[in-house]
Amino acid sequence: MFDKILIANRGEIAVRIIRACREMGIRTVAICSTADKEALHAQLADETICIGPAASKDSYLNMERILSATLATGAQAIHPGFGFLSENSKFVRMCEKCNITFIGPSADIIDKMGDKSAARSTMMAAGVPVVPGTKEAVYDAKTGLTIAKEIGFPVMIKASAGGGGKGMRIAHTEEDFESSFDTAKMEAEKSFADGTMYIEKYIANPKHVEFQILADQHGNVIHLGERDCSIQRKHQKMIEEAPCAAISETLRKKMGQTAIKAAKAAGYYSAGTIEFLLDASNDFYFIEMNTRIQVEHPVTEMVTGIDLIKEQIRVAAGEKLRYTQEDVTIKGHAIECRINAEDPEKNFMPCPGKITDLHFPGGMGIRVESALYNGYTIPPFYDSMVVKLIVHDDNRELALKKMSSALGELIVQGVTTNLDFQYELIHDEGFQKGNTDTGFIERFMEKKADN
Repeated sequence: MFDKILIANRGEIAVRIIRACREMGIRTVAICSTADKEALHAQLADETICIGPAASKDSYLNMERILSATLATGAQAIHPGFGFLSENSKFVRMCEKCNITFIGPSADIIDKMGDKSAARSTMMAAGVPVVPGTKEAVYDAKTGLTIAKEIGFPVMIKASAGGGGKGMRIAHTEEDFESSFDTAKMEAEKSFADGTMYIEKYIANPKHVEFQILADQHGNVIHLGERDCSIQRKHQKMIEEAPCAAISETLRKKMGQTAIKAAKAAGYYSAGTIEFLLDASNDFYFIEMNTRIQVEHPVTEMVTGIDLIKEQIRVAAGEKLRYTQEDVTIKGHAIECRINAEDPEKNFMPCPGKITDLHFPGGMGIRVESALYNGYTIPPFYDSMVVKLIVHDDNRELALKKMSSALGELIVQGVTTNLDFQYELIHDEGFQKGNTDTGFIERFMEKKADN
């Protein structure tokens, strides 16, 4: 087992990893930008190194400085968290050259699953159902239009190297295809320095259901059930639940077995997520694999009792999984709300600033993950998510009541947040009944505007 781990991240996920390491008796090194010198993760770690200016490219994305900090402090491994360098194969290869363990899968696996076109081909070869679409990458609008006509409109145009909702556009007709393609391609080039695209059939308002995978380097692969991540705005998740209320035990077993098949086809190890779209006919399709820990991993931990961060670390150290599929039991229901420093009344504009009053809810089955503290100033340079509020109870109805209570007790003052928006969302009649899909937020906002 590692003696010391460097956390190549910030915010609540860095705090989460530091706490897991502390419980395992592992010392931690935090990195920070000049804007994050007073951040909670920088204060909680055993050691902290400032590696550059506020801009991510000069700090949290600066591979050379991160590796230098790792070597200088004698850390044997790097945990990347999510975002930043967590799915960057170049960084993983640089770690290997420096004899530093990357807590995640290999560079080859990241390449295979990070390239959406390659991932689709891998899944198709393994017999995993995928959304009808291109087998090869698409580089220009003219070629894309020909393919789109064959698939049939509407189609989804996606960045092959994409993620987080960037480089994605829906083309409903031939007339709007070219502009949609060019816009998505431009966004992909700006976000990922890669304008490679692919096209697939657009499935209107499906459920977004993802299965949590845990695999070791000895060929053992299990799944830890599913999460319903259908509540999204512009492909960014806002509320996640485990398990998915719309899935029967028979369908859960089938999807879980398919998720394991997908992970094995990729030769995967570490914690990862197989993402599916589930349509109204209960047909499901692979859309992508996330080769990292997810923002919403706590809901899976709450219903299984398995600490995913600790398991990631153990797998990276070469240990075998401590669990078999038979050991995994889903108990109760968990819900996570992402609280962002943003203004829903102003098109969700980010609202950084100083926290003047802060109170986190507590009680049995309530979990708060955050890097906020009273007097902390949220910098304007990074993601706007500031609190993850997670609840767990015996069933969905009770979990919703608990979330309602927890949201009502949570206080974050000094900045504008989406707290009230989240409260309204979970009290919507459709949400209460579980009648949700990826188009739910859009309909909810239209209804709010009409009222």
